[in-house]
Amino acid sequence: MMSRYAALSRDELATLVPELLLIGQLIDRSGMAWCISNFGREEMVQIAIEEWAASSPLYTKRMQKALKYEGVDIFTLFKGLQFDIGAPPQFMDFRYIVHDRWHGEFYLDHCGALLDVEPMGEDYVKGMCHDIEDPTFDATALATNPKAQVRPIHRPPRTPSDRHPHCAWTVIIDESYPDVPFIPAMDIVGATHAYTCELDPIDPDDEGNADYSGPLLADVDFAAFSHSALVRIADEVCLQMHLLVKSFTIAVEKRAKDDAALARLIRTKQLIGIAGVAAERIHKALNLSSDAKGALRVLELHPLLNPAAYVSADVDPGFVHVRRSPAYEDGSWISLVSPVSDAPLQAIAYAVDPHLRAEVSGTESDWTVRVIETDTPAKKLSEVEVCEFSGGASWVFEDRKSLPLTVV
Repeated sequence: MMSRYAALSRDELATLVPELLLIGQLIDRSGMAWCISNFGREEMVQIAIEEWAASSPLYTKRMQKALKYEGVDIFTLFKGLQFDIGAPPQFMDFRYIVHDRWHGEFYLDHCGALLDVEPMGEDYVKGMCHDIEDPTFDATALATNPKAQVRPIHRPPRTPSDRHPHCAWTVIIDESYPDVPFIPAMDIVGATHAYTCELDPIDPDDEGNADYSGPLLADVDFAAFSHSALVRIADEVCLQMHLLVKSFTIAVEKRAKDDAALARLIRTKQLIGIAGVAAERIHKALNLSSDAKGALRVLELHPLLNPAAYVSADVDPGFVHVRRSPAYEDGSWISLVSPVSDAPLQAIAYAVDPHLRAEVSGTESDWTVRVIETDTPAKKLSEVEVCEFSGGASWVFEDRKSLPLTVV
């Protein structure tokens, strides 16, 4: 199955990939508000820990393999973070220091997630920067080496309140360290179609870099990758989102107990919020038209429908037809959308232009969406407004030089 991103130019892909990484980060800004309101702050923290810990080691392994930088050292670990929806470039501005293969540090020059939660008070800051980060940084490191330990040098709450960098951490890989404990939900997430989904291999003869086997770079230059590599990276980043959402689903269902309707409601609200914010960012980044045609193009490139090998959909000039696929069997995002649950599609249409509406017909797992223009502008959905609480929703990427990092 040909990737839906293959039709984009190399320049367009280099613009889109960091956008997709940022969209992946914003999934939590959309979902966690509904976890707090239903289960409370402390359970929200636990959901976040379980969600990231059970998915990040798996999707990190996939990216290592795709871009040929598999290994057991600091270089591998830091490269993994650069392609992780948990650490999108610039918004989560990781700076890396390498002492040798087994010792390194990183600090955040800018932490968009911190700036999002600081106004909510110290409990929320501690929840994110202490309770969530401690187990999830080690879990992410698990993909590279179970003997890796990520430990804070300093971290928020910030004293003084404008302390900079926002946080700093050491990373040490030592054979004498105990293994990072295995995360049980990883088995469930690892058994999904999302994790085993086969994507087209990168063409080694395509112009540009086919992999990331060379030196670790301070900032990844997405434009240096080949068209083929960027298509694969875009598809992999969408799978990261689906794996994260699978972990989120497991954690939410555990707390909803036998209230399946509540779990589905929380998951749907998460999707509506991120669907609208992602659509707005994709529409703007690729400078697409603000008519029905532009809205269908945004939908075609949206993580909801990607990668094509995972979510089956036929894209025609006037409509998109979605049918049953491996994503349905995983209970992925697409399984929350139907003719009777069309709010995520409306959020996408409104993001392109408030006068647009999605018209959905068909059955629960075989439906067609058309986009029509109306005279009355729609009001922004409250779930989208919740997600826009994050500074990431309006984030602007800057151009940076890509410099190799040498051992200091």
